[in-house]
Amino acid sequence: MKVLITGATGLIGDEIVSLLLQNGISIHYLTTSKKKIENQPNYRGFFWNPEQGIIDENCLMGVDAIIHLAGATIAKRWTTAYKEEILESRILSSNVLFKALKNNPHQVQQIVSASASGIYPNSDTIVYTEDSPEFDDGFLGTVVVKWEDSVDAFKRLNVKVCILRTGLVFSNKGGALPEMMKPIQWGVGAPFGSGKQMQSWIHIHDLAALYLFAVENKLDGVYNAVAPNPVTNEELTKAIATVLRKPLLLPNIPQFVMKFILGDMHELLFENKKLSPQKVIDAGFLFKYKTLFKAFENLFP
Repeated sequence: MKVLITGATGLIGDEIVSLLLQNGISIHYLTTSKKKIENQPNYRGFFWNPEQGIIDENCLMGVDAIIHLAGATIAKRWTTAYKEEILESRILSSNVLFKALKNNPHQVQQIVSASASGIYPNSDTIVYTEDSPEFDDGFLGTVVVKWEDSVDAFKRLNVKVCILRTGLVFSNKGGALPEMMKPIQWGVGAPFGSGKQMQSWIHIHDLAALYLFAVENKLDGVYNAVAPNPVTNEELTKAIATVLRKPLLLPNIPQFVMKFILGDMHELLFENKKLSPQKVIDAGFLFKYKTLFKAFENLFP
């Protein structure tokens, strides 16, 4: 089997590449940096520039499935210009892939695309399944809806579409967790707001395994890519403090303070969403890290 990956050199992409290669899957990957292009027997890079609509169409040769991770990070201050980049980086990359498939002979049967839990509204009571009709009408919700729409277009080419709505991804190599650890390490950490907001998360190893599972089993449709046991922000903060052996001395941090510091991006810290992964469990996927304790035991041995 051969898989084409976008966003292959990012934190999650790197983990997926490693796992796929271990399982005998050959990889083509797209990169916007010509310096990152490698040409090895099972790992070959190709240049693209979604903003300019440029793609090396040779990337499709022999490819059975696409894993689509490309998109500007949301963990950066949301200026008006950067909000546009967050949206466009997702839509344009999907569109370039779609046109490449439409205009060239290929054997691609499936696309597995990243998505986000931001599509769901905040709620104290709802446990969100993939069939939940509610969509968040804020910035992130709007981005995710348009992002998923751009990927759904591949159905018109008779390509199966699998979408993985991901929560907080925990890794000790980057992403959200090291950033959450910094203030606690410095002695100024505390839960955000009430601390009762639910946070759906997944260990990066489980997320990579889920992408492999989706490709190997040709999954079709939308799946929540989160561990079975979400935690409150307070539980998460206390768990990090325990790992670092640091006390939490400060009172909870009010939302208006974080809005002042981070602007609109502060919304990420106050998300209150409980997602159910039952659909992917029913499909046969087994989570290795079901609880925060198990995840942290692995990440911080």
